Amino acid sequence: MLRALYTAATGMNAQELNIDVISNNLANINTTAYKKSRADFQDLVYQYIVEPGAETSADTINPSGISVGLGVEPVAVHKIFEQGDLTSTGRTLDVAIEGDGFFQVDLPNGGGQAYTRAGSFQLDQNNQLVTPEGYVLTGAPTIDTTAVAIEISSDGFINVRTPGTTTASQAGQLTAWRFPNPSGLKAMGQNLYLETDAAGGATSGTWGADGLGRLNQGFLETSNVSVVEQVVNMITAQRAYEASSKGVQSADEILGQAINLKR
Repeated sequence: MLRALYTAATGMNAQELNIDVISNNLANINTTAYKKSRADFQDLVYQYIVEPGAETSADTINPSGISVGLGVEPVAVHKIFEQGDLTSTGRTLDVAIEGDGFFQVDLPNGGGQAYTRAGSFQLDQNNQLVTPEGYVLTGAPTIDTTAVAIEISSDGFINVRTPGTTTASQAGQLTAWRFPNPSGLKAMGQNLYLETDAAGGATSGTWGADGLGRLNQGFLETSNVSVVEQVVNMITAQRAYEASSKGVQSADEILGQAINLKR
């Protein structure tokens, strides 16, 4: 019965993590470009009482053996980088990515680079494109202080129109970045990801070319979380937790009955 107690307890622990992940998904339903997470699990080691193929007689073997599993454990929580819906904002510096790719930003104090799909940009005191936290968009041009219009094309070119001109002049181009395994990126909050060995090396490219997504000015990518899907997953996790707790309760009752046989 002790084996059943510990096995059922692993199921409860696993579903606690599952509910934590689902709750975070639901909490970020309105977070720009948020990518939902999913907890994956695997079964633990098995205790073999009779090995498969063990001899049962001089001429026969056991076809399946006897084994008892010892529970479950979390093996991964990874991001699912499915495309989120695009919503129109009409704001000049809102840029949504439609397809594959990331923006790169410079972290403060020489902290290196981070990557984001949230394109809610602003101009800082130096007329540079920055995230809401003030992180500068890598490689973005400094916008002319007299600019009356900023246009960002689908391939990342930034065109600026100044007073007294009828046509916009090209100020620079935004670079696209991609990873072989984006699920391996390390989420650091603030809609930012850090490069890891699991994600593979970042490679640069041009928006709208070589399989990279294109940019949409005046739009933002919404979270790819489906409320209905997450609520169903939450209910399933709750029921699995309850079932595991019943396993603990049943094992405890049987163990109690065995102890009370002496009375």
